[in-house]
Amino acid sequence: MDGIMSKGSLASLATVATVLQFLTGTVICNRYIRKKSTGDTSAFPFISGFLSCFMWLKYGVLTEESTLILVNFIGSALFFSYTVVFFIFCVNKREVIRQMMVISCIILSATLYTLFETDDEKSIRVIGLLCCCLAVLFFASPLTMLAHVIRTQNTDSLPFPIIMASFFVCLLWTAYGVLIGDRFIQIPNLLGGILAGIQLTLYVIYPKKKASFSGGPRYSPLVSENPIL
Repeated sequence: MDGIMSKGSLASLATVATVLQFLTGTVICNRYIRKKSTGDTSAFPFISGFLSCFMWLKYGVLTEESTLILVNFIGSALFFSYTVVFFIFCVNKREVIRQMMVISCIILSATLYTLFETDDEKSIRVIGLLCCCLAVLFFASPLTMLAHVIRTQNTDSLPFPIIMASFFVCLLWTAYGVLIGDRFIQIPNLLGGILAGIQLTLYVIYPKKKASFSGGPRYSPLVSENPIL
């Protein structure tokens, strides 16, 4: 793999691609600001994105991986900003506060554990496993959408650009994980890439129907707001 792409160039490519993916949240927040309302959407994608980035940032600090530190520091800052914007314009602020308290407890528990655990290798394994679990839960969230697509045999509810971006970002991080020999990076991103690939195959199985002038039924695409690491 060193002959195909060096660690530095792969790290740079993965960082740029991931940050660009994180920045898609600005489009959603801009819509909230224009409407001065979040409607019936949930803050959970932003809050879970912040939790995921923060935990990967902690893992990067423990393993001294500068690439993980940089990309997840940026991701943590962006998702925290998105959460603040959501909180300002949402109606049910109590629910946002409740979700923030839950992830704050997780972050505090993980931080205290790493502070008092004297075995550095054990700390890395525990935090890495926690990051893996969070990533797998995040990547598994579209499964309900897949069931809807298969049932309706229509892919309009799947955001093609986001899925395609997720597919390539996951492949980049999987390759980076293989390059540095880190299974905690390899496994969740490989699973995420496989899931994104499955979603892409649905576009082949159920191609989008061309617009009809006969006044038949039309479908409104549902835009996914889940941020992907």
